[in-house]
Amino acid sequence: MDLSVLSTLNAERQARRATVLVTEIGSGSQRLVRQEDIANDPLAETLERQLRMGKSGMVELEGVQHFLTVQAPHPRVVVTGAVHISQAMAPMAKTLDLDLVVIDPRTAFATPERFPETALLAEWPDAAIGRIGLDSYTAFVALTHDPKIDDPGLEAALRSNCFYVGALGSRKTHARRVERLTAAGFDAAAIERIHAPIGLDIGAVSPAEIGLAILAEIVATLRGPRRKPA
Repeated sequence: MDLSVLSTLNAERQARRATVLVTEIGSGSQRLVRQEDIANDPLAETLERQLRMGKSGMVELEGVQHFLTVQAPHPRVVVTGAVHISQAMAPMAKTLDLDLVVIDPRTAFATPERFPETALLAEWPDAAIGRIGLDSYTAFVALTHDPKIDDPGLEAALRSNCFYVGALGSRKTHARRVERLTAAGFDAAAIERIHAPIGLDIGAVSPAEIGLAILAEIVATLRGPRRKPA
């Protein structure tokens, strides 16, 4: 592999940005396609599909075989709210190979006993998110119903290119949320990124069912066609 390609590959990995290394089997020639450049590549549709699946593989285009080496960041789910729903989500997320991070400054709720083997940050979201960052392989979920906790996280998520943003609450609760976000300077297009009501409509009632619906919607969004940045 060319050293310049290797250097770029390592830099993109460090920055949690996806890449696809395209190797033409016949000639052995290689090119590295960064996620932001995929739309302009001759193999754009195929690269997008492989990237959504997160899998490398052989493809053929006009009789020419290529091997696509996919490098995709590990997907994360960042949750505000150490609540019953996030408790139920934690073991399910692990089974789905999603890295779950729970943020909640309320130390009575954010305890290792309630969230064993889970990344837990007993901090205010603006401080925690500012440190861990949000990117295109991060899903953000707001679950507390408390604007002091949820809104800073939602604002950070809407300013980022998170692939999924969701918030728990009734339509009335979301209407008030929209008013606050509008007052904070977000336009309708940005606010429409929020999945609310959150989760797939499976008739969920219990915390575990709601957690399942949320994770199912996150996976569907992760594996489906990506929304183009505004």
